[in-house]
Amino acid sequence: MNAGTRIAVVLLLFPKLLSAQGFFDEFSYEGLRFSGIGIGLGAVASNRLETRVTGAVRVDYGMIAPRVRVLLGASYFRSDFEESEISDFEENLSELVTDPTNDFSIDVGSVRWSDLSADLDLQYVMPASRFTGFAGAGLGIHFRNGSGSAIDGTFVEDALDTIDASLNLSLGTQVQLIRELALTIEVRGALSSDLMSGAVLAGLMYRVPR
Repeated sequence: MNAGTRIAVVLLLFPKLLSAQGFFDEFSYEGLRFSGIGIGLGAVASNRLETRVTGAVRVDYGMIAPRVRVLLGASYFRSDFEESEISDFEENLSELVTDPTNDFSIDVGSVRWSDLSADLDLQYVMPASRFTGFAGAGLGIHFRNGSGSAIDGTFVEDALDTIDASLNLSLGTQVQLIRELALTIEVRGALSSDLMSGAVLAGLMYRVPR
């Protein structure tokens, strides 16, 4: 690439670079502060576990850019593995057994997985009168613990006791009930290497008066 071509490329990219710089200039730590706290309750479904009740706590930590707020959160649920997962596990175990009469059976019973997550999300808010829509993305850390009468104290339990990261996606709305209190409805997904889950939660958010 000769000098003239390089100059032409720089001139073409210069407006885009300025535009990107202006976008990042919108972000500031000055608006970050404790702004509210909320709780939510709902149902969570996944690709490996049965649908169960889940609970969550959310802390609104203020605005990092116009219409972009920071949310800190934690959630918890506990569920049994689906029957198909247990059947596959029992079948894999049976392949390790040598029995000439082939009259044995394996029944591991129920195996449970608990999931405690800590989340950091950025949400783009779209206020409209009493209603505020939002869409967000973020990261989560999941502390999972396996349990079950047949696996307690075994390598299987150790394999289910994991720490995993996830990509979080959220979409929802808030309805202002009174000045400091809002009803929240949220659809939330978490994608990790061990588990993919989706939850629907409803709750209340209390906001600190400014």
